[in-house]
Amino acid sequence: MELLSRATRWVAGRLVRLALLLIAVATASFALVVHSPVDPVDAYVGGDIAAVGPEQRALIAERWGLDEPPVERFLAWAGQLAQGDLGRSLTFNQPVADVIGERFLASLALMATAWLLSGLAGFALGVLAGARQGRWTDRAICWWAYTLASAPTFWVGLLLLYVFSVQLGWTPVCCAVPVGTLAEEVTLLDRLHHLVLPALTLSIVGVAPVVLHTRHAVVEALASDYVAFARAQGESATGVVLHRVLRNAAAPAVLLQFSSLGELFGGAVLAEQVFSYPGLGAATTAAALGQDVPLLLGIVLFTTVFVFVGNQVGDLVHARLDPRVTADLAAARRGRRGLRGPVAAPRPVAPGALPAEEPVVPSPAGQGVR
Repeated sequence: MELLSRATRWVAGRLVRLALLLIAVATASFALVVHSPVDPVDAYVGGDIAAVGPEQRALIAERWGLDEPPVERFLAWAGQLAQGDLGRSLTFNQPVADVIGERFLASLALMATAWLLSGLAGFALGVLAGARQGRWTDRAICWWAYTLASAPTFWVGLLLLYVFSVQLGWTPVCCAVPVGTLAEEVTLLDRLHHLVLPALTLSIVGVAPVVLHTRHAVVEALASDYVAFARAQGESATGVVLHRVLRNAAAPAVLLQFSSLGELFGGAVLAEQVFSYPGLGAATTAAALGQDVPLLLGIVLFTTVFVFVGNQVGDLVHARLDPRVTADLAAARRGRRGLRGPVAAPRPVAPGALPAEEPVVPSPAGQGVR
């Protein structure tokens, strides 16, 4: 019963944080879009701007509610959101929920593949570099990781596109499916063929932080006392890494991988632009350039929920891999409850007498601690 009550409080606290975060993100995003120098009517008309008169511009503004004050527009949108309606996209002329649902499926395959590849490859390379600290293998992996950490996503995408698509012809140049092919004729192999290069671009860029953090965790674990004790008992270097180091190095790597979902989505926006991949990132760019406020706010809120949930899952997995995290949180909660409790009054001391010394508690090392 106590466990259920604690889980209920945890979920309620996270939901309150998510609600406050969504309110702040929606308000800030709407303010940025409203003060953008791009005119929504001009962006909607496009190349026919010279053929549109003032009366038609006024009708378009009235149709999309652009003639109302920004505060009234925001309150009207918030009222629709409270009823579960994200509005209608100006760019795609569809409900925002439908656009996000269709585009997210394509982006999910791209981001999930890149997320898994970067996590597995980064963890393996980080363990190898940490286990061979100071050798040429460690220096080569660190140099490669630092180089990738400073490389922008679009530059890596253009480089891979030029090498594998233009020069070698191994991968398609663009799109998620073959151009001119009907949807029912597209096979799974075709989709995977078009997915390889964008996913490889995202994974190459995202592998660097995992490599560096995992290497640091491995180096710290190898310098610990329990590893020295295991080596003194005759355990081999491979056994030390497999049985003593991997789990301690996996906890920060998993936490970092889950916390990088926001960066993964930002990289997907650039990668989808380079490869003309019809995902949620391409829809975000189109909404921003076209001043599609309902779609842009819908994508922002959806991304916020996606990243928030990913961070919470990462915290749970991290606590599962490293029990010390759970113990530290429990100690912090006990400390907060102790601070909120009643404070005992000090015992009176006779005039001229010295206060009694606190008892000495022996530590595990055999030394007294006051």
